[in-house]
Amino acid sequence: MKHKICIIVILVLTSFVLRAAEPGWSFMGKTPLFEAVKGGKYQSIRIPCLLALPDDTVIAVAAGRSRVSDWADIDMIMRRSTDGGKTWGPVKVLVDAGTDVADNPVLIWDRDTRVVHFLHQIDYARIYHMVSKDGGKTFAKGVDITPQLAAFKEKYNWGVIAPGPGHGIQMKNGRIVVPVWLADGKPLMKGPDAGRGRSHGPSRVSVIYSDDHGKTWRCGDFLPQVFNNMNETTAAESDDGGVIFITRSNQYYKLISRSPDGVVNWSAPEINRDLYTPICFGSSLRISAPPDRSRILFCNPDSRLNPKPNKSGNGRARENLTIKLSYDDGKTWPVSKAIEPEYSSYSDLAMLSDGTLLCLYENGNKYVTLARFNLEWVTDRKDTLAK
Repeated sequence: MKHKICIIVILVLTSFVLRAAEPGWSFMGKTPLFEAVKGGKYQSIRIPCLLALPDDTVIAVAAGRSRVSDWADIDMIMRRSTDGGKTWGPVKVLVDAGTDVADNPVLIWDRDTRVVHFLHQIDYARIYHMVSKDGGKTFAKGVDITPQLAAFKEKYNWGVIAPGPGHGIQMKNGRIVVPVWLADGKPLMKGPDAGRGRSHGPSRVSVIYSDDHGKTWRCGDFLPQVFNNMNETTAAESDDGGVIFITRSNQYYKLISRSPDGVVNWSAPEINRDLYTPICFGSSLRISAPPDRSRILFCNPDSRLNPKPNKSGNGRARENLTIKLSYDDGKTWPVSKAIEPEYSSYSDLAMLSDGTLLCLYENGNKYVTLARFNLEWVTDRKDTLAK
């Protein structure tokens, strides 16, 4: 009898190992890409941005900060992989603005011109656009596109402006769409950033876009100001060819707004009860669309089971980074799978040519880590991307 039990146990364990090892159903592991070093140049690493190119080159960008503050001396740093994120080149400084802030990275692949667009802000006062024609090996000098965005001032007297963060999108018609947020930017009067920093609220959300592959940039409409302090936003193309914005605010759930063309006529933002958030940025990624099955991924800390405040005491704990999946164009999110149960915050998503999914995310203020997995792991093998 004991021998029979042992045989059964061995068979069950063998079956589990084989299933777990099958390429169609796997979590492929986590790799720290950026690390803050005590006493080093970067005391904090934050704000991940990720882009996968058609040849499975992967570009990862983050903000290297001299201290834990949005107003520190901040550089844009990057690493590059040529094998789908399995191995990585060294850390390089992509943008160094002296002692000013260089932050809010946004990457976009332009399938028509086959270039990488990179946007970021300097000192929350100017937006720059850079281009790489060699898959992220090198980038041309940044161009200040803020003068092209003068129309924003006609509608809102902003003192702070920032794109993204996270990847932007190119629509089927070739339009490049990048969410932006703007705030009144009143000087901070207290704390370590007094006299240098400016307030990030109250804030509003809009969009900048280009119809000529980044040669010129224009302002879109502001989202209706239904809730206070709407700011960091992620974008995905909708099933009907429009654009979905998923936006952070001071609510504990994400807001969703839609536009027929990614520029004007944004719907009033609505709370989505499936997308809990501890007041934090989250990333979205369209991974398939009609006539195939409609699928959009979203990644965000879902700490609804932990009501304790975060480290700053403002909002709830940023932990339990979770992937969610929608089959109905972002209306509902029935699938949910945790990637990182501990302290975790901002993230960005990308997909390789074979359907492997990548998530670059913050582990506290010390690490920015890359997770590799596939859709079958997210859905417990109930769904698969058609090959």
